[in-house]
Amino acid sequence: MASFMKQEIKRTFLELLEQRPFNQITVKDIVEACGVNRNSFYYHYADLPALVEELIDEEIGRFVREERSFSTLEESMKEAFAFFQEHRRAAYHVYNSVNRDIFDRYLMKSCESIGKGYVNSILGDTVASQEDRKAIIHFNAYVLYGAVTRWLESGMTYDVLEDFRRVFQLMVEPAMRQQGLSTKLEDS
Repeated sequence: MASFMKQEIKRTFLELLEQRPFNQITVKDIVEACGVNRNSFYYHYADLPALVEELIDEEIGRFVREERSFSTLEESMKEAFAFFQEHRRAAYHVYNSVNRDIFDRYLMKSCESIGKGYVNSILGDTVASQEDRKAIIHFNAYVLYGAVTRWLESGMTYDVLEDFRRVFQLMVEPAMRQQGLSTKLEDS
């Protein structure tokens, strides 16, 4: 029963985030909407930031913890940011809240995970030092983080995945071909 109640609190909170900004949601709003008492909320969460962190950890953290490789940057981005696409307004509201630091931390971890999975996939067994791999991973993570942050700041008004695909075609593919590396996009 406790697990069901906890899931119901998260589901209700996410629904409310889809409707209005984080700073306009109270514990009272959540418990009234899901039909539980305040003690039930506080049994599971110390406060609203704790609820935000758990929700983000479940949705974004799961992607980070599952190490995998991707054959295309587009594939990795689609999977990593499926939550953003499904819950655009909720993500936007958390991003623009006082709890942005929690969101930023997980966003950067996601970007690093995408970068690592993708770079390791395209480099495979090629001779590249760990330092070079790390540098490429960090560069990609910072680019991804910056692009996603800009997309959020714009109100998510354009297709960020299409931007990534296009930038990759314009900049990364030619550089990789010059180095004799497969881009994996040639097959898609």
